[in-house]
Amino acid sequence: MVPLIINTPDPMVKVRIMVAKDRSAETLKTLHTAGVLHVEESQELKPVEKEALEQERKRVAELLASINDVLAYVPKGEKIISLGQDVEVVYAKPLDEIDSEVRVLCTKLSKMHQIAVKLRENSKKLTELSTYLHPLRQQADIADIRLRDLSFSGDYLFSHVFVFPRESFETIYPKFREHLLEHIVVTVENESVLYVIAKVHDREKIESIVRDGGGRALQIPEKDVTLREFLETASSNIRSFEEELAKLQSEIENRTRENLKTLVLFREALSAETERLAVLAKASEAKYVTLIEGWIPEANVEDTISEVKEKVNYVFTDTQKPQAVEEPPTKFRNFRAFRPFQVVVKLFGIPRYWEWDPTPLISYSFPFFFGLMMNDVAYSAILLLFANRGLKKFVDDPETEGFKLFQRMLYISGVVGLIFGLLTGSYFGNFVQGSYFGKFFQRFGIESLALASRIESLLGNPIQFIVISILIGLIHVNIAHILTLIKGAKAGSKGTVVSKLGLFLLEIGAIPLVIHYLLHVDISILPEQAYPIPLLCTAGAGLILIIASYLKMNGFLLGGIFSLSEVTGILGDVMSYCRLAGVGLATYYLAFSFNLMSKILPDLMPEAIREVTGPMLAALIVLIGHIINAALSGISCFVHSLRLCFVEFLLKFYEGGGREYSPFRLKTRPVFVKVKS
Repeated sequence: MVPLIINTPDPMVKVRIMVAKDRSAETLKTLHTAGVLHVEESQELKPVEKEALEQERKRVAELLASINDVLAYVPKGEKIISLGQDVEVVYAKPLDEIDSEVRVLCTKLSKMHQIAVKLRENSKKLTELSTYLHPLRQQADIADIRLRDLSFSGDYLFSHVFVFPRESFETIYPKFREHLLEHIVVTVENESVLYVIAKVHDREKIESIVRDGGGRALQIPEKDVTLREFLETASSNIRSFEEELAKLQSEIENRTRENLKTLVLFREALSAETERLAVLAKASEAKYVTLIEGWIPEANVEDTISEVKEKVNYVFTDTQKPQAVEEPPTKFRNFRAFRPFQVVVKLFGIPRYWEWDPTPLISYSFPFFFGLMMNDVAYSAILLLFANRGLKKFVDDPETEGFKLFQRMLYISGVVGLIFGLLTGSYFGNFVQGSYFGKFFQRFGIESLALASRIESLLGNPIQFIVISILIGLIHVNIAHILTLIKGAKAGSKGTVVSKLGLFLLEIGAIPLVIHYLLHVDISILPEQAYPIPLLCTAGAGLILIIASYLKMNGFLLGGIFSLSEVTGILGDVMSYCRLAGVGLATYYLAFSFNLMSKILPDLMPEAIREVTGPMLAALIVLIGHIINAALSGISCFVHSLRLCFVEFLLKFYEGGGREYSPFRLKTRPVFVKVKS
């Protein structure tokens, strides 16, 4: 079928490569660099030393973890590291050499980080102690008590400091008050601090009540200094910790920045090694050779095999086209303009290798639906600006192919919305005619900016917009049913073919009748007195075919239910497209309301201040209102376009559930380094 309407995945070829056991690693590296083999199975045909392989995988995993820990220290603002082709050079190094270089780079930084963590913990503990003990110092009875006596346990008595949530203290306190010999209570913000002296044999009961009430015991160091002396030195110690921590953190960041590119290169090389080892881990045992099996696009087979034979001696290759019972991975092969809408298809499901790829049709329908509902120059411009500048802030890695395709999909959809807006003259709704600032346009004789007044009147009339939406739905849904008919004919499913033919006959007979009696419009060439009879017969014949086909395929009970669902479903599916008019009109009328508010509210202000504050109030209303409407419009247009493509269209003929082509590849693209906040 023509790729402009429907497509099929890129043809794949199954490739088997057999090499001597001692050449298997070299072969895998060659395939890894070529980046076209989707590994399906890898068998090592001599007993593998699995323990040694697992040790090597563990070693690589440890090195990767060390690098990722160090990359967490990257200063804010340094996000993208361009690798170029250098990663291939690093990947070619022996693992022992990479191991030693990585450990040298990471060990010192890790030790510095451990010291920083220790300093941070000490500062936090000291700050907490100062916060809770400072109010106790103000009590004359214990201001000069030794610090170790605040947390004391003897043969008969014990003392402790407990901290409670303030709201629960009043409830818990009466439960153990009678067991206390002495106590002092102070309040720190939303918490209560309680210093107690009690008998040792009551300790377990008191601590149990404290825990049940959400309280906790304060950990107090055993120092032979008074509480007053401890608190006097605490603030200077905290300051010292923070200064030392800031200095150490700065040194960590500087050292990390200096070695950032090297670390990222090592990380990518080790990631590639992880993939290679994972393939070797799948190996099964044989005596002398290694068998690597997978899928390669048909167009790349000759070059890949030539490269392997050139770099590896004594290699045997075998290729064969996929059998009907096999399920190769799916590689999309759409035109560049269609590729962004692969994102929509993937959200529903990857097409199976033997199935049609509906991306071309989605490439027409999704942006058309989106643009028809958006239908505003200003809102579309805001969407395009967000897609270009703001969208990347919501993802971890804006350099991935998936993100770029999604971004381009928004570009295309936004441009369609902008074109509709230009045709209908919609700029922030009726901003030119209906807002406070419209009078400035009218001074220049500008009444409308519409480039196509006919389209403006059609989409501005709710009834006509709804009728247009229903007609669009009728066409879109029937395209899906036609594809289902073709698919059923290719598969030899007579029941599907008959049911779809019946559905088309039902529509041919019923639609003119509905339009004639509800809208009083005739679309038939038959004379008026004979108008209903042929159409009723056509609709009846279609209904009989639908019922007969479903009864034949599913039996009496299920067949009756499915045939009823088929007949009523076409009405529900088509009426669902009224959302095109609903969302489009809602966007326009909400903009209209904000424009009207900007026009009316300034006129209600006292005349003395109206000239100055009126424009300011109008501008504020327009700014806030249209930002809200632009956000709601963007989300609504996206969700409802997605819904129409998924539920009313793809569900009719498309199954999905395939596996995406994911080649064994060495990455050379720019790499995103995620920074801790």
